[in-house]
Amino acid sequence: MLRRPLGRSGISVAPLALGGNVFGWTIDEKTSFDVLDAFVDAGFDLIDTANMYSAWVPGHRGGESETIIGRWLTASKKRDRIVLATKVGMPMGDGSKGLKRGYILRSVEDSLARLQTDRVDLYQSHKDDAETPLEETLGAYDTLIKQGKVRAIGASNYDARRLEQALAIADENGLPHYVSLQPEYNLYDRKGYEEALEPLCLERGLGVIGYYSLASGFLTGKYRSTGDLGKSPRGKSIGSKYLNDRGFRILEALDEIAGARGTVPAVVALAWLMQRKSVTAPIASATSVEQLSDLVKAAELALTPEEVSQLDRASAW
Repeated sequence: MLRRPLGRSGISVAPLALGGNVFGWTIDEKTSFDVLDAFVDAGFDLIDTANMYSAWVPGHRGGESETIIGRWLTASKKRDRIVLATKVGMPMGDGSKGLKRGYILRSVEDSLARLQTDRVDLYQSHKDDAETPLEETLGAYDTLIKQGKVRAIGASNYDARRLEQALAIADENGLPHYVSLQPEYNLYDRKGYEEALEPLCLERGLGVIGYYSLASGFLTGKYRSTGDLGKSPRGKSIGSKYLNDRGFRILEALDEIAGARGTVPAVVALAWLMQRKSVTAPIASATSVEQLSDLVKAAELALTPEEVSQLDRASAW
């Protein structure tokens, strides 16, 4: 499988990342293990999670996803076959959050313990912290990289202005650079990334591992009317955002191309992301091995220029 550089980190990854947000939330530990095994055995390696997954679930404190991944790593002995990415900064169940030095240094120890490993390959700022100087955050990461606990750092949910500032501060102070960006990006949600962030990522050589690659499941074709919204816990967020004329145009294009190619809309939607010059590996979650077996086919689907243009027109912003 053709691997892609993760920015200028020296790390290379297969072109699809597995999202760990569902582990311990919509799928149990055994199913999570099965999905993780199937993903790695299919030749993929980038697994993305966060310390706060899944603090939003009643009774959860955060750390549930990392804990399951850690148990899987110990049981499977596949640590050296994966690129492990996690994040810090969003609220945990106890309300702790942010990117201050002390908090980052404590949080990484908690994550390493849950993940049952001695290093994180990609440690990401989950959300910009305007109350903490960028120098302080990058300085904390510098310490962790020098200690060997973190290999490279990335940013998630940063706007172009703050990301550019962080890169400039790293240049000026000899601090580590963010090597990647994790934005919301999919066929429907394009403008927020393409308008200002994509040109910056291309200019500065950042890897891009976008989340919500399937628009919370909308681009799978699962939700086509308000009557479909009860099909999963994510359905509530679909209706007001995606069930509109533009959303239906996108689904129509996906259906047409998927039908002609003998595949499913989700595979086409991921393949469209993979052909984007700036994208390293879109992140997708799977709640079963069967679902995953469809998603990984996106890495084998080379869309024609005509198919890309058709999707571009349908999703134009």
